[in-house]
Amino acid sequence: MKKLLALFSIFLIICCGAILKATLVKKSILIYTSMEEYAVALLQKRLDEKFPEYNIKFVTKSTSEIATKVEVEGAACEADIVFGLEYAYIQRIVGDNLAYNFDGRYDMSVFEDDLAPDELKDYTIPSCREGISIIVNNSVLEEKNLPKPTSYLDLTNPIYKGLISMPSPASSGTGYAFYLAMVNLLGEEEALKYFDDFAKNVNTGFTSSGSGPVNALKTGEVGIGIGMISQAVEEISGGHSDLEVVVASEGAAYNLYGSFVVNGKEDKHGVLEIIDYMYNEFTDECCAMYYPEATFKGKDYELENFPQNLRYCDMSNNTTTRKEDLLKEWKY
Repeated sequence: MKKLLALFSIFLIICCGAILKATLVKKSILIYTSMEEYAVALLQKRLDEKFPEYNIKFVTKSTSEIATKVEVEGAACEADIVFGLEYAYIQRIVGDNLAYNFDGRYDMSVFEDDLAPDELKDYTIPSCREGISIIVNNSVLEEKNLPKPTSYLDLTNPIYKGLISMPSPASSGTGYAFYLAMVNLLGEEEALKYFDDFAKNVNTGFTSSGSGPVNALKTGEVGIGIGMISQAVEEISGGHSDLEVVVASEGAAYNLYGSFVVNGKEDKHGVLEIIDYMYNEFTDECCAMYYPEATFKGKDYELENFPQNLRYCDMSNNTTTRKEDLLKEWKY
């Protein structure tokens, strides 16, 4: 009898331990993102504070990598949420029925109209508008006794040979936005001729990531980059005083980024709670801290070192079909 009681006690201890362990193990949520590390770090911090009961992890990939994984894997995709994917890719994902339909869950009228187009407003919440322009390292240009470019057309000047960095439109939303802006400005035929000359001045090939040019500027590898204004401002504010944002006379190109729930993941613990928090609180905070550009109607942000009253390029016809057609013409 004593042996039976002892065995029963051991059984209860094992069962209680298993139950306690299962209770203490946090439920996991995975978020894919193409946003810059400072924005990701802020969201990670806020989610850990807001939802301590969940184990929330981020995986950073390029915009094209994220879109490909979601499209290939569908509901079997490892990610539950995508934070900050370029709109042209989201259009494609929505067209393939791979983004959860919020069905009026959010009031999208608070955002600028181009951030809430009819075809996407039930599938994505805006993350930000991110401007793209000329970034320079003044020390490099001064050392070589070269003038600061003020126009995108200046960048084909042979005096800048080997001194320019730009992301590839084939892998980077930043690179494609600049490509599209030049096509809209010059026309497709003339834009392709422009990039023939532009490519001769590129340092060691087009970078695969949108952050590549600013990183090369920081090390002095190049003197001029086509890069994200927010990334450059973050570096300038952090002490890289040699860097400067030069808003070209033609204006700044830009990308629109949004977040969505992978279709089929909406019933998973915490997923809709997190996307609700991003809509209700995080987008506004993140824009105020890093992306102070036109996002919410009637709301203006001011950020130290960020250019005020940005002029923008014509970014019309930024559709999936147009992107596919233009990338077929890109040969670098």
